Amino acid sequence: MPNLPNRPSNSLWRPLRSPTFRNLLTANVVSDIGTFMQSVGAAWLMVSLNAGPMYVALIQTASALPFFVLALPAGAVGDILDRRRIIFCTESWMIAVASLVAGLTLAGLMSPVLLLILTFALSSGDAFESPTWRAVLPELVEKEDLPAASALNGIEFNFARAIGPALAGAVVAFAGVGIAFLTNAVSFVGVILVVFRWKRPVVKRATAPETLAGATRAAIRYVRYSPGVRRVLVRSGIGMFFASALLALLPSLAHRISGSPIGYGVLLGGFGAGAVLGALVLQGARAHWSADFIVSVGIAAFGLATMAAGVLHAIWLLGLVMVVGGAAWVSFLSLFNVQILNLAPDWVRARVLSIAMLVFQGAVAAGSTTWGALAARRGIDVAFLWAGGGAILSTVLAIFLRLPDTTGLDLTPWRPWQAPMVGAEFDVGGPVLVTLEYDVPPEHLADFLAVMHEFGRIRRRDGASRWGLCRDLEIPSRYLETFMVGSWDEHLRQHERLTQADSGIEQRLRGCLRTVPVVRHLVYL
Repeated sequence: MPNLPNRPSNSLWRPLRSPTFRNLLTANVVSDIGTFMQSVGAAWLMVSLNAGPMYVALIQTASALPFFVLALPAGAVGDILDRRRIIFCTESWMIAVASLVAGLTLAGLMSPVLLLILTFALSSGDAFESPTWRAVLPELVEKEDLPAASALNGIEFNFARAIGPALAGAVVAFAGVGIAFLTNAVSFVGVILVVFRWKRPVVKRATAPETLAGATRAAIRYVRYSPGVRRVLVRSGIGMFFASALLALLPSLAHRISGSPIGYGVLLGGFGAGAVLGALVLQGARAHWSADFIVSVGIAAFGLATMAAGVLHAIWLLGLVMVVGGAAWVSFLSLFNVQILNLAPDWVRARVLSIAMLVFQGAVAAGSTTWGALAARRGIDVAFLWAGGGAILSTVLAIFLRLPDTTGLDLTPWRPWQAPMVGAEFDVGGPVLVTLEYDVPPEHLADFLAVMHEFGRIRRRDGASRWGLCRDLEIPSRYLETFMVGSWDEHLRQHERLTQADSGIEQRLRGCLRTVPVVRHLVYL
């Protein structure tokens, strides 16, 4: 793990020094162009099959729902198994499904329901891969280059958003939807070749590997006892619920105004071009304003763009609105991703990212369905106005749920104690009761209680349950901390999960004590 600097790098292009990151970024451009061609083709095919706005909006729901359903198991697997192998297998699955979609469409056998099912299947591969894919980013670049690497990913993705829809519109207009789907299937080949050649170092574990169920519980527990992560998740989920309306209803809006797939491609291309410009400006903005301010301004600007889409009906004006919307989109989406990456240590990173995607894609799925239903009953323009107004109002959350400052936050492992040694004659299973006896002078009692309250949160975050603090009635200066751990292996993992960011709390605790704490480990018989 690279050493943590005091501040992120201001160089946008420095992450490209990593050959693996550079090759994956290049391959992703091609793959994401194919993905956007798939999305445009699916939405336009649904319209061409005479499906209503609800079916069109359900395309985005079918794309987002797998991220909600598969997020937790995908994140757990991404932290337990080899991440390179997971990416290789999921990319192979997506090639197979994309080829099936193309074949059925070219044969004239596609129907609205079948299109939704296959869209769900294709997105399932992406959903299972995404936590792992995002978790490997800190393995490919230095910690100080992480914001720039995330911005480059945003530029790559939105460059593909700018090129893919326009290319899809031309391909659909002149060659048919089936050829657009076939192009998407071919686009996965480059990523598979790069991943196949990637020599990822073997990760050595000091403890036994976690089970799927145990890893999932650990992820939920980590998020529950990490206030900073929770604030980011709430802000991103509410923001995305309202922001989902613009992209979910854009195919219906484009069809009503232009009646051509090229018009839809132009609007999405404008959105992607705006996102690229926004990513370029974002690096400079981060040097002058806080992440909280940039996120709030970005969501408000996106809300205004959504409302403008409900009022304007000229294709060229809508194109300009989409440029603004794309720049606003990347400004808050990129920072949400960087916040999560900076707040999750390596042992749980894929799982925390999976929970973030669960919240994010769940909000997109729920929002797409809500705004699609509102558009079907009250009209597309009304849905845009309500969604845009809601996005603007959601910025009030910045007053109550400020995003954490991750500058200087070091989540590399910190091991202040050696793992406890157990005699060979003991068959240690679980659950395990751990007790720590403290000798606290009266003048440090208030500080001690405040520190222990924070320490209790860290214990539970890293695996403890039934945490408590007791005072000895016979010796007033003696305090006993107790907590349960599900198994001996899980307690050993606790020793591996403390981070350098926790060391300050440990130092404050030691300053409140007369002597070194007495630690005991007891196992239930």
